[in-house]
Amino acid sequence: MSDVAFLAEELFKRYGTVKRARGPFLYTAKGVRLTDLYQEHGRAILGWDGGSAFTQLKNTLSRGIGGSFYTDCSYRLQKAVCDLLGEERIVLTFTDKKKMLALALSLAPENTSFYLPWAPASPDWSSVSAIAVQPPLPWSEELWLLALKRTKETEAALALMQESDALATSCIPAPIQAAATRSLYNLIKALQERSEKDWFAYDRVLCSYWTRKGPYLYPEVNKEKYTDFVLHCLDCGIVINPSYATSIVPFGADAGVFSKLLKNPFEGV
Repeated sequence: MSDVAFLAEELFKRYGTVKRARGPFLYTAKGVRLTDLYQEHGRAILGWDGGSAFTQLKNTLSRGIGGSFYTDCSYRLQKAVCDLLGEERIVLTFTDKKKMLALALSLAPENTSFYLPWAPASPDWSSVSAIAVQPPLPWSEELWLLALKRTKETEAALALMQESDALATSCIPAPIQAAATRSLYNLIKALQERSEKDWFAYDRVLCSYWTRKGPYLYPEVNKEKYTDFVLHCLDCGIVINPSYATSIVPFGADAGVFSKLLKNPFEGV
């Protein structure tokens, strides 16, 4: 059983099905509201409801253009990535992370990075040759966008791959493209609105178990006891990353959501 499947099973055992999700909260069949720090490994960092991104998905879907063909949404998605990074780039779409990363490393083996919003140690993105971007869409796990610096060498290499049918890019349906585009513009807006003041308020509780860097929480709990910690948090109404990896500060939640964890500390740090 995967870590994510394990988390879903344990959540169901305690609280039943999830009936609704909004912001950083999951509302369960047993009437218990859970605070989500997992956030689908960051894809729900802007909130579960999706806001205008979900509206774009529905509006585009209602037009019937749900097939694997080029639409105006294709260009708009590429432009959104360029606007996020602040410069024009070649943008390729993938539904396979391994293939995306393989291409990036073949073109820029020493200069490939994953885009992580609000990360304090982010590089100067204009100096990075290949940037992997995952739109903040909770429901699109395998959508990846690779933004490449536009150079003659890169264009020539891509042209050769295209001729030999070795370019493993994907053509995704327009509704997903439209939603991803809107999510990226929502992210651009959020980057101007969220800051350290929105995350440090929870340090009293969270820094006992994680090291916080921006909104990202790096586990300090003993790795051998991490599964027990996941279950302990779940019993306290908190959903964290089921794998020994980063969780995320729940933007917009009141510090009181951690009161159970504060009163019932985990003993495995």
